[in-house]
Order: sequence, then structure tokens, then C-alpha cells
Amino acid sequence: MLTNRRAISCALLLASSAFAQSNPAATTTDSQKTVIESEKPRVFITDSQSWETRSAGGGSAAGFGGASSGGARPQTAEIIKTFGERCPQVMVNNIQEKANYIALLDHEGGKSVLSHRNKVAVFQKVSGDSIVSKSTLSLGASVQDACEAINKDWVEHGASMLAAAAAAETKSAPASTVATSSSTSTAKLSVGSVPDGADIEVDGNFVGNTPSDIDVPAGDHTLSIKKSGFKDWTKTMKISAGSNIHIKPELEKATGQ
Repeated sequence: MLTNRRAISCALLLASSAFAQSNPAATTTDSQKTVIESEKPRVFITDSQSWETRSAGGGSAAGFGGASSGGARPQTAEIIKTFGERCPQVMVNNIQEKANYIALLDHEGGKSVLSHRNKVAVFQKVSGDSIVSKSTLSLGASVQDACEAINKDWVEHGASMLAAAAAAETKSAPASTVATSSSTSTAKLSVGSVPDGADIEVDGNFVGNTPSDIDVPAGDHTLSIKKSGFKDWTKTMKISAGSNIHIKPELEKATGQ
């Protein structure tokens, strides 16, 4: 009886092994899932500046005096720190070519909480598509929105992005050929304005402030340049692959300004 049971157990083990070998696809999904869970998405954070203003005044019967100062100050380090605190699921990388996502955050400082306009936009590196673009009242909320969008996109497209990166590394074509192929599907927009410091939107998505160089996919796009106190400037254009377009409109002051 014991011998028969051992024989049956061995037969079942052999049958299970044979089934697994004849159905490799059954473990592919689990394998991809393991890779996604163990590999953090890499995020490159572009240089950002916050705007801060300060003023002071005082006087006496003899006279009165006052002073104000302000301007832009780099905030990239602060954003990276906030990313590390709020979004440990991602890896911040300082080499843009190695990143899976490009994050652009503009953080405004030196204002009351209700006056902040922290803007965030995140783009998938492979496709160049925007996965989130919005304004918030705090830097932490901007980072949280970016983090949630990256995690969601990574679960859905991480496997294909890693596969594309691996294929690019092992491809036998020289680097110059790969670069030429990549450049033929996008175009470069050099966007400025008079005055500088206006918001740039492509197809309704915030992508930076003037002056900036922006890579966009070839095709039809709507470019908008907006600045407080001035009328919005909008232009719809058909952009050819590989082109380099320079745009620098003079913004018209809004009525009553």
C-alpha cells in the first residue's frame, strides 16, 4: 500500500512539472509582476524656481521710508527632499536619460497659503505623454499628485517600459542611428515671450515657463502662453517631425491693466 502511494505521488509530481514546462506563459505574468514590484520607477526632476517677495517700511514725523525685494530662488533640492518624504515608492535620478518619468514642479514661496499656485506636470519618458498636469495650494500636494500618477502609470506600463529600455540597450544598431530615429518622431519648440515668466501650455497641459525649450510629438498641437495681467496668446499649429520652431510673442496687456 505504501509503495503504491509513493508511486502515485511521484506520478502527480511528474505531471505537474510537465504541465509547467509545457505552459511557460502561466508564469510570465507573475514574473513581470515581480520585476515591477522590485524595480522602482526612476524620476528626473527638472530645475525649478520659486518666487518670493519681501517688503518693509517705517517712518516718523520727519519722514517715511520703505523697501522691497524679491525674485526667483532655486527650489529643486527642496522638491527632491519632499519627493523622498512623500513618495518612497520612486527613485529620484539625476540623469535624465536613465529616468522613466520627467517631473516638472514650480513651487511658489514667500506667499500666504491661499496665494500659492504650485504647478506640477509629469511626462512618461518613452512616449512623452503627460500623465498628470494640475495646480495645487502646497508643494506636498503637488508631489502627492505626481506620486500617485507615477505609481498608477508604472503598474499599467512599467513592464513594457522596462522591456523597451532593455531592447534599446541590446540593440546592435549604433547610438547615432538610435538618436536619428528618435529625433524623427519629435520636434523642438523654443518658446519665449515678452515679458518673460509666462506659463506655457501644450494642448491644455502646463509644461513650463518662458523661456523654455520643449520636445513635442509631431502632429497638430495648440500652444498657449498665459501670464497674469496679460491677454492669453494661443496658436494652433501643425508641427513636422525633426523641426525646430522658435516662438516669442509680445503679450498684450489685459484691459484695465
